[in-house]
Amino acid sequence: MNETLVQDGQEDGDIIVGARGALRRLTLNRPKALNAITLGMSVTMTQMMRAWACDPAAGAVMLDGSGERGFCAGGDIRAIYDAAKSGDPLPQKFWAVEYHLNVMIARYRKPVVAIMDGVVMGGGIGLAGHAAHRIVTERSLVGMPEVGIGFFPDIGASFPLARAPGFTGTYLALTGERMNAADAIYAGLADMHIPSAKLAAIPDALAACRNADEVRKQLAVLSTPPAPGKLDAARDWIDICFGADTVEEIFARLSANEAEAAQAALAAMKKASPTSLKITLRNMRDAAKFNRIEECFIQDYRIALACIAGHDMIEGIRSTIVDKDRNPAWRPDTLDKVTPQIVERHFQPVGALELKFAD
Repeated sequence: MNETLVQDGQEDGDIIVGARGALRRLTLNRPKALNAITLGMSVTMTQMMRAWACDPAAGAVMLDGSGERGFCAGGDIRAIYDAAKSGDPLPQKFWAVEYHLNVMIARYRKPVVAIMDGVVMGGGIGLAGHAAHRIVTERSLVGMPEVGIGFFPDIGASFPLARAPGFTGTYLALTGERMNAADAIYAGLADMHIPSAKLAAIPDALAACRNADEVRKQLAVLSTPPAPGKLDAARDWIDICFGADTVEEIFARLSANEAEAAQAALAAMKKASPTSLKITLRNMRDAAKFNRIEECFIQDYRIALACIAGHDMIEGIRSTIVDKDRNPAWRPDTLDKVTPQIVERHFQPVGALELKFAD
């Protein structure tokens, strides 16, 4: 599918804009970077989707990625790192534009179809996870691994994750565990499995679609049951351990649990930023009480700005993609040193920078 040029397709920077009949298509086009999102890409997608929303000739909108490795590995964190080190305000603009685009996708008046083929991480879930029709394949690898780089699962992911069965969403947020197609559907981040061999048929199938029912019927013809996942079968230990009120108690319950997967979850969390773990749990619990997804994005923006102004995010990106030593020096380096005051400062209003959304 990704190698098939859409009729009338035109390349606009790192986005390929195309049309086939009533279908409009945005293809992320940075395959060597696993289609990581830049500010310019978010700006282009926003402009096109605003135009199509008012265009009577436009029916459904499809989002996909170039190459066969992934839809999108997330935001361009190297650009965010470089900007933060130099004092450039790029991060605050990047997140503001990205988050508004994510909400536009969630509230779009026309059907949005996201092809979550291959790697879909972080900002990729921001684009795809809020779409009306979310397609996964046997190659899908879906996750929010941000706690491992001193950040947190942002892009409004806390809203669907807080509503996943039991405490599976909390587990996914705190461990960064990757999901296959079945698990992404189970967790509420995807809707339907279509084999990768059938993806090329989707543009033609959607070319005449004008509403959600027509899109759903066309996609259902191509869908098949996914291979089994593991989340449902792990609910017993996940709900017991991740239903705790504090990260310390989650650690204690995991330590006492003999399940191999529980020990793997504990090991993953021990490598993560202690601060990230605590702000992520607080964010997840808050999201469960929110009534509108916009509330999650407003809070995410506050947390993101606090993270980029702090230590762990810069250190996490350095150790992961800059120096690649995989040995971050977190500050604080243990859970007991992450005080309630440290957590609370990530949730404070940011004055004139507060995100605002139209009703």
